[in-house]
This record gives sequence, C-alpha cells and structure tokens, in this order.
Amino acid sequence: MKKLLGLLLCLVILSSHDMVLKPYSYHVKPGSPLQIALFNGTFDKSDNIITRDRMLDVSLVAQSSRTRLDTALWTDEGTTSILELPEVTGSGTQVLGVSTGPRVYRADGAGFNKYLKHDGVLDELSWRENNGTAQDSAAERYSKHVKTIIQVGEDKTGDWSTVLGYPIELVPMSNPYELQKGDMIKLKLLRAGEPLANQLVYANCAHYHGEDAMHNHDHGEDQEHSHDDQSFRTDANGVIEATLDQEGIWYFRTIHMQRLDDPELTHESNWATLTFELGHGHSHLPGWLKYALIGALVLGVLYFVIR
Repeated sequence: MKKLLGLLLCLVILSSHDMVLKPYSYHVKPGSPLQIALFNGTFDKSDNIITRDRMLDVSLVAQSSRTRLDTALWTDEGTTSILELPEVTGSGTQVLGVSTGPRVYRADGAGFNKYLKHDGVLDELSWRENNGTAQDSAAERYSKHVKTIIQVGEDKTGDWSTVLGYPIELVPMSNPYELQKGDMIKLKLLRAGEPLANQLVYANCAHYHGEDAMHNHDHGEDQEHSHDDQSFRTDANGVIEATLDQEGIWYFRTIHMQRLDDPELTHESNWATLTFELGHGHSHLPGWLKYALIGALVLGVLYFVIR
C-alpha cells in the first residue's frame, strides 16, 4: 500500500502544473467565432478543468476597451475548459487573460523538491539545499494568471501591450504579430504592477503537424512538437530578450515563489504564461504598406490602360 501511495505521489509530482490559453486559431477574421482552450497541466495536455468559481477574471481587450467575459461562455470537454466566443468583433491585435484564485498544495520535503526541480523553481530549490531545509515539508498557496495574444483581421493595434493588473504578468514590449522568424522580442515581467528583477522565465515553441492542425488541433493530442525550453533571467527592469528562432506557437512561463512567515503556509507562488503565434504563412507586411503597394499596382495598371 505504501509503495502504491508513493507511486501515485510521484505521478502527481512529475506532472507539470502549468496553465495556458490555446486559441484554436491565433489569426481570425473579424466577425468570426473563436474557441480558446484553457489547459491545466502541460502545454500539450490538460489534466483537469478549471471550475468557474476559480476564475476571478476573464478579460478580452480589443479596440482599447476591456470586456469582462461571462463564465456562461465556458464549456468543458473532458479535462479541458473551452471558451467559446460567438463573434470576434473589430480588427486588431487583441489580448485575452484569465486569472484564478488561490489553492493550497501540500507535500513532504522530497516531494516538494521534485516539484521545484521539475517546474523550474530552481532558486527556491537551491535555497532549501543551502539552508538545511530540503527535508522540510511545505504548504504552498498558489494562483495562476495566463494570457494569449491573437490577431483579428489585418490591422495591428496596441491592445497587446495592455497591463491587466494580475498579481504577476508577462507583457510584450512589441507587437508579436509584427515580428518574424529571427527577430528578437522583449517581455517585461510585472509583480504587483512593478518590474520583477532576477526572475527565471522559460520559453518554448510548439509546431503543428499539418496545415489544418492550427484550426483543429484536437486540444493538443498528437498535433504539436515542442523543443527544449530556453531559460532567461529578467534584468533590473524586469525585462528578458528572446530570439524568435522558430515559427510556431511561442509559450513563455514563469513561477514566482516566496517564503511566508505563517503558521499554516510555508510558501506563496504566482504563475504566469503568455502565448502567441509566429508565422504560419501570414504576411508580415504592415497594413499601410500593403495598401500602398496595392494602390501603386492599381495606378500602374490604369496608366498603361490609358496610355
């Protein structure tokens, strides 16, 4: 029985606890419907749904306006929560965010250490090892705050830079949909609205198999392939710089953990993720340049016809 309980504990520990928003398509036409999956587990597989009472905020920012979305728009499919927007209005670069309330995770010393190592909370793991507390059990209060950026139509707008005011938040410093493979992106990490320095942030890029997988990726089952994580540390201004060396779905994540002086809790953590798409056959020309080129082509044709 003890061996069975130990095995179950290992399975729980070795399962990542990330939460991430995954639109069925990151490029949509104005007026079209959109489904966005909320994975709670790993980027590739959701282990369980998020109950509505945990969702403290669900916001969509478009046309410089923030809309709090009704939880009635959510449905559950197996272990995945699905947000169904009947119509995406306007044209521009939009951001969707979800912030959850806290839960408590308890583990013995060995289990907590495995979790810290697996999920990349290496600063706290190092502190425990260097301060003789590696065998101490832990009670961690955690909450998760996730964002995704989508491109609606052709217009590039500034809503992608909106700060939602979550306890922790990754904010891009340039529009991801104006970038292409090989470009560098800067992200600022905010904790309680202030830049968070010297924090580990991880990045990954997932690729879809097949042209139709972007629109029907079946919640990640056998449709994606991820490379190894890249790791960064925020500078004094809370900023990281990452080279977007692959086309696909970019996924940034971080876990900020602090120790508590509390008789019931030993730690508090706040988790943040950010997703957006790079490439996938879309033009990277700015909208104004496209219209200028089209206009020049029309004028050229008219000139030759009149001549």
